[in-house]
Amino acid sequence: MMSIRQRKGAKASEVSEGGTAQQESVTLERELPSGVCTRRRLWKVLSLIAGGAVALCAGVLTSVYLATLHENDLWFSNIKEVEREISFRTECGLYYSYYKQMLQAPSLLQGFRGLMYDNKTESMRTINLLQRMNIYQEVFLSILYRALPVQKYLEPVYFYIYTLFGLQAIYVAALYVTSWLLSGTWLAGLLAASWYVTNRVDTTRVEFTVPLRENWALPFFAVQVAAVTYFLRPDLRPLSERLALVTIFVSTFVFSLTWQFNQFTMLLQALGLFALDSLDMLPALKKDLKTGNLLRRLGKLSLHLLVVLCLTLFLNNLTKKALNLKSDEHVFKFLKAKFGFGATRDFDANLYLCEEAFGLLPLNTFGRLSDTLLFHAHVFVLCVTAAAALAVAFRNLSGRSPPGVEACTVGLRPETAYNLIHTVLFGFLALSTMRMKYLWTPHLCVFAASGLCSPEVWGLLLRVARLYTPARMCVLRYSVPMLILLSLCYKFWPGMLDELSELREFYDPDTVELMDWINAHTPGTAVFAGSMQLLAGVKLCTGRTLTNHPHYEDSGLRARTKAVYQIYAKRPPEEVYALLRALGTDYVVLEDSVCYERRHRRGCRLRDLLDVANGHVMDGPGENDPDLKQAGHPRFCEEVKRDLPPYRQLFTRVFQNKTFHVYKLARDK
Repeated sequence: MMSIRQRKGAKASEVSEGGTAQQESVTLERELPSGVCTRRRLWKVLSLIAGGAVALCAGVLTSVYLATLHENDLWFSNIKEVEREISFRTECGLYYSYYKQMLQAPSLLQGFRGLMYDNKTESMRTINLLQRMNIYQEVFLSILYRALPVQKYLEPVYFYIYTLFGLQAIYVAALYVTSWLLSGTWLAGLLAASWYVTNRVDTTRVEFTVPLRENWALPFFAVQVAAVTYFLRPDLRPLSERLALVTIFVSTFVFSLTWQFNQFTMLLQALGLFALDSLDMLPALKKDLKTGNLLRRLGKLSLHLLVVLCLTLFLNNLTKKALNLKSDEHVFKFLKAKFGFGATRDFDANLYLCEEAFGLLPLNTFGRLSDTLLFHAHVFVLCVTAAAALAVAFRNLSGRSPPGVEACTVGLRPETAYNLIHTVLFGFLALSTMRMKYLWTPHLCVFAASGLCSPEVWGLLLRVARLYTPARMCVLRYSVPMLILLSLCYKFWPGMLDELSELREFYDPDTVELMDWINAHTPGTAVFAGSMQLLAGVKLCTGRTLTNHPHYEDSGLRARTKAVYQIYAKRPPEEVYALLRALGTDYVVLEDSVCYERRHRRGCRLRDLLDVANGHVMDGPGENDPDLKQAGHPRFCEEVKRDLPPYRQLFTRVFQNKTFHVYKLARDK
């Protein structure tokens, strides 16, 4: 019986010139004198050592560069502890609070129990944080910090952020290796790493959102892509194949643990692999679907795809109904409204729709990518590779080459085909949702760099132009990347030095004053209500109990958040008080920046979303839906500041500064 690897090698040789070229190279090596073979092997070893050293240096230098930017922007080493913690804004502060909680626990066992039976993250509820949130990395890091002899030399916060910046070294090294594997030269890896750094604004945001889940997850995703790329190469030895599979499994497992959006990424990867296998561009798994003429094959593949999709949707809905799962229903409402399948007044869906991160990719992104020549290079490589893929797909499905194209002229290796479909699918994802661009832009660097250094790309172009010679192909694949590297150094090196010399300092005195007041003047058991973003900081800096928080993946939490946010709606004080007390609230924090928000356009301000969800007319000039009605009460966050009797008997102001107003709720009567 033929093994999987043998089938892969056999099928790859049918659909790929790359496999044939490698086999011919091996044959030629066997025919050469032993001295020449020895020199070639020695050259390969030296190239491997040099390329590995450059990969290591590129990763470490990127890590140091980003860590230095973080330090210079905040003066992180000099500010107070509370300021360091406030700098972890929104959900970042929530995640870091669990690392802090584990370190403050008397023992690891008590720390685990505190996370598994947590009653401070959501008031009046006991939840299993390990089940609800992606915080295994914080748990693992806290165990490491307690176990390793570093406590005398390194503060916990530095151990945390240095780990994340260290992961950036792994990230860049993985991108480097993927580009090297695709092109056959580590010059492509160096170009990919250079593009990653010069396009930092669009490839990473680790320096100002350190604990964000994607900063943990994406380095492992890059390792997985590199391992898949290596695994798809033809004629791997059994040991290499097993190591690649282990790497794929481990990196995918860690990636899935560390990011709540991993399922969308895995789905796209699965769709890409399915499409390539259907087009006979990967080693065959479904031979029975690849028989007959073109129309027969397409019909069987279409039917197979339809059955798979219907079965998947059926099982998905059946499982949700059986287990009463509603955690992701807001995502489908958001997607339905985003892609024009009907407007919605759902508060949660509109909250996502109005966030810039979940909007379409801004056009100025392409301007920035073009400044570094990355976008131009990517379009060039994409057009050539896509044309080759179409020709190969047509040949595989129909059994003949497209008119005017010689069968031997066009080939596409399986690993190249995989990375092509990867960049296309994730490109569409990034275009539709800006937050997902960080999945696409690093691979953009890889794909463009590997294409510019690829003998297949330049060989195909030269053959089409009838100018092909090995010497010309070799000159192009090395000279073009070198010229781009020189231009990047000339254009961006002075700016990077200026960035490294620019010193700033974290400054948020109002939030610091609020956190200090909470620590000094409220009991440790007090329950606080407010915006999700602010409460994450309250949890981290003060350890007080929250009514809601930014990890928005639970239906019960979304209902809580909507109830708390009525403090910014047009509701009477009695109703707001009842909603807050039902969640056990002792103190509510009002923010002027939310109550009088000007950051979003009309219709996307938080108060507008609440008004529409409550059936009320929005404030200010502009159109309203005809069925919306005038509210019977003024906006709570504005009216409570007037200290009128109906408000004064339920809410007592106990703190205020230029940004925040804190009110203590009266005891239940």
